[in-house]
Amino acid sequence: MRNSPLKMLVTISVGLAVPLSVHAQPVAPAVAPPAVAAPDAQPAPSPDYILGADDVVDVEVLGRADFKTRARIGADGTIQLPLIGRVAAGDRTARALGEQVRAALQAGGFFASPIVNVEVVSYSSRYVTVLGAVTSPGLVTVNRSYRLSEILARVGGVNAAGADYVVLRPADGGPERRLLIKDLAMGDASQDPVVAPGDKIFAPQAELFYISGQVNSPGSYPVATGLTYRLAIAKAGGLGAAGSERRLQVTRGGTKLKVNLDDKVEPGDVIVIGERLF
Repeated sequence: MRNSPLKMLVTISVGLAVPLSVHAQPVAPAVAPPAVAAPDAQPAPSPDYILGADDVVDVEVLGRADFKTRARIGADGTIQLPLIGRVAAGDRTARALGEQVRAALQAGGFFASPIVNVEVVSYSSRYVTVLGAVTSPGLVTVNRSYRLSEILARVGGVNAAGADYVVLRPADGGPERRLLIKDLAMGDASQDPVVAPGDKIFAPQAELFYISGQVNSPGSYPVATGLTYRLAIAKAGGLGAAGSERRLQVTRGGTKLKVNLDDKVEPGDVIVIGERLF
């Protein structure tokens, strides 16, 4: 999924674009770039966004209708512009690109004091990957600093089959982190890290335990972090009329276990609540 946020306008220099006829040259018509998908509404981009391959920019000199072109940044990080030819556009901000174009036009003698506008119309080069049990998995463009909770919100959140945590794998090779969704929503900033381009976010499906016998709602339920057998019984609707916590039986991997009510439930546990003795 590649989303395209709001446009960003950068103006460089002051004064009017005054052509110098001595060096003026015919302007070749700009080649239209491939069509860009209609943008979805996104928060305003950062002026510090670093351009890269597949981003699309509009470059124009104010007051000169013959110097306005839309170009997609190529894999080599360059774009083709009228008069000055191929220009490096990747790995710099829109402001820096505008300054670079202005300087090239002045150095070439094409304009005395041009005002150059660089407008980013499609953000595609920097993204995070979101996979797993979320509403809309895919690639999410990051045109500014985003916290993990914001990225999850942009993909519609974890769905009903998801676990109560997500896994963040940083692009820089840092340690993988497992983060509880409730902490992302209610914790402080340290529990809701800022993601970086290239990071991968995975929302695993919830693992299940199984409970039957003398409970009001037997069945399978997700294993939440910190879930105890006491809470598992409550999740299953509590004890039935004839049920007894003392008659708790747990089977794990084919082996019957002796457990306490406050021990932690493990994925795949089979819990049976027996009848109390009269």
